Amino acid sequence: MPLRFRIEAKDRSTEARTGVVSTECGEIRTPAFLPVGTAAAVKGVWPSQLKEMGYECILANTYHLYLRPGHERILRLGGVHRFMGWDRPVLTDSGGYQVFSLSALRTVSDGEVTFRSHIDGSRHVLSPELAVEIQEALGSDIRMVLDECVEYPAGRREVEESVRRTTAWARRSLAVSRREEGGLFGIVQGGMDHGLRRRSAEEICALPFSGYAIGGVSVGEGKDLLRETVEFTAPLLPVEKPRYLMGVGTPEDILFAVARGVDLFDCVLPTRNARNGMLFTSAGPMSIKQARHADDSLPPDEECECLTCRTFSRAYLRHLYLQKEILSSMALTVHNLHYYRRWMERIREAISVGNLEHFVKESPGSSGE
Repeated sequence: MPLRFRIEAKDRSTEARTGVVSTECGEIRTPAFLPVGTAAAVKGVWPSQLKEMGYECILANTYHLYLRPGHERILRLGGVHRFMGWDRPVLTDSGGYQVFSLSALRTVSDGEVTFRSHIDGSRHVLSPELAVEIQEALGSDIRMVLDECVEYPAGRREVEESVRRTTAWARRSLAVSRREEGGLFGIVQGGMDHGLRRRSAEEICALPFSGYAIGGVSVGEGKDLLRETVEFTAPLLPVEKPRYLMGVGTPEDILFAVARGVDLFDCVLPTRNARNGMLFTSAGPMSIKQARHADDSLPPDEECECLTCRTFSRAYLRHLYLQKEILSSMALTVHNLHYYRRWMERIREAISVGNLEHFVKESPGSSGE
């Protein structure tokens, strides 16, 4: 079935809203955070654990799955849901960000991107049409168009070219989209330039996408400029369609963007930080590798009910981390993902009673924003 979106509640004092994205594989309650499963696996956790935590959608990476094991193989094996043992919605990015981040290995033209694999150096060509073909073969529920993301800082001419190219590629993506199930999202670019952001939003939002994304942020611009760009761009996107902020994921930045009307988020932060020994807690970030935890019998977060906090002490988790035990990454990842799930749940609760402004002021690190 085609992707549908309905708004269920609106906050009294901000642009925040709760809603439901409906897909063939299930519903996504918004605002929602999507754990990143780059190679069709969220590192450190089983799909069943994600379901038990309450996650309703995860992100898989088109670029990586195209290179290995290949989208045609995944199609023969029944699609990405069956391949990874996940029967809830999957969002796939277009692979564009990964290709563009390999600046030394790629060449961009109006027609396509030519790049060399980071795995074996083999040559590949990715076009807007192929990006859609790959994602439709994977069978994902939310698919992204190929766009051109530029790093910060970038000259105005370079950003103008990326806006022009992103719009042209969006039109080509729509023209070849064949899969009726789920939906295809357009992406707004424009760097940090408000005028180019507005132009990109007008061009992309004039096209009949199922949802719209804010791209090209968190590319080295710093928190203040990131937030300024999100605050400017979000109101330019259609109110009746889901809004997706790509690759931004500190709890505070998510809360900031939710208050500006954004619905969907993804980021590697909770899983990557877990593997590096950093936990998100109700008292703020915690580095479990610090010596002060060596004899600490308390759980990582006394207010948390996750399996890790119910089972292990800070001292034991520090021991696991220093020993480079696999259980360290697993336990810390479970906690961080549980924290993010609970964070989004609290945000939805605050919106549903029209009290997000108070929640923002009371949240750690919000600075009353």
